[in-house]
Amino acid sequence: MSSIGKWEKRWHPLREEWVVYSAHRNNRPWQGAGKATPKPAPDFDANCYLCPGNKRVHGSINPVYKDVFIFENDHPVVAMQAPEVPVTNSLYRKERASGIAKVVCYDPRHNITLSQMKLPEVVKVFDSFQQEMLAFQKNPAVHSVLIFENKGEVVGVSNPHPHCQIYAVDFPLKLVSQQIRVAEEYKRVHHKNIFEDIIAHEQRDKSRIVAENDFAIAFIPYFARYAYEVMIFPKAAHQSLITFSEAELRWFTAVFHQTVRKLDMNFEMDFPYVMSMMQAPVDGTDYPEFRMHCWLQPPYRQPGLIKYLAGPEIGAGNFMADTMPEDKAAELQQINVAAYLWER
Repeated sequence: MSSIGKWEKRWHPLREEWVVYSAHRNNRPWQGAGKATPKPAPDFDANCYLCPGNKRVHGSINPVYKDVFIFENDHPVVAMQAPEVPVTNSLYRKERASGIAKVVCYDPRHNITLSQMKLPEVVKVFDSFQQEMLAFQKNPAVHSVLIFENKGEVVGVSNPHPHCQIYAVDFPLKLVSQQIRVAEEYKRVHHKNIFEDIIAHEQRDKSRIVAENDFAIAFIPYFARYAYEVMIFPKAAHQSLITFSEAELRWFTAVFHQTVRKLDMNFEMDFPYVMSMMQAPVDGTDYPEFRMHCWLQPPYRQPGLIKYLAGPEIGAGNFMADTMPEDKAAELQQINVAAYLWER
């Protein structure tokens, strides 16, 4: 079997590192779980601290909410009431963990996910993200915001009720800061925007595009690390969700919705992932070269087979991928999302 086009390294321009692809090894003997279908679960779980009307760990009672419900995390990673800490030296530094941590419940039903929800319901979720960002923009204590979802037991989610988290912190987020720096350097050297170039390359090639409309595009990038990693961009230049129009937000959500449904359909399971909304800081500074995007990083590379981080990734900081982006995108391109069976 030829390894041409299956065995190479590609430069990741946003992370400034090589990703090594060895898809010629993916045909080696493998024993794992087969395809899984969604398991029945109740609409309401009396023991779930996120379900409507239930008591949370510190005694607060959830309202009987009908759609999106947002509250400050009862076990926050960061908080405005975080204790002061003594000043240390310049090498071993520490400061108080100041910020705001929130939980966003997508839906009152305990047994549903964003892919299974109807599109208008998912638009409400994304609209709530925008409203939170507008509020954080006005808060001088907030520098950067991460909206993220850990979906599925395999990525360590603590509660299956459909939800995500928001961390609004007083410091720059590392990967966003790196992308801003890379984009500014790319503009200085090439006189172009790196994100616009990435989107243009994907549109010309077409082989990795997963979903697209007039306002947004989703693709497995040329330099993807995870097998089904997807980046979703608005086509207009936005640094964050704050500046989206109502139409842009709706159609951006539609591309996201198509993408996660295709991921479900590909393995016939409720597909796990880590979702991150990559957005510029809300510190009052303009970042004209940065483009916000939704970043999906699913752990599976085959049914029942997770991409574990090991020696090269943890020890050396370089990713070793077992699949080619073009092959995985081709799987998703063949799926008719209109045939999605699990909408509720």
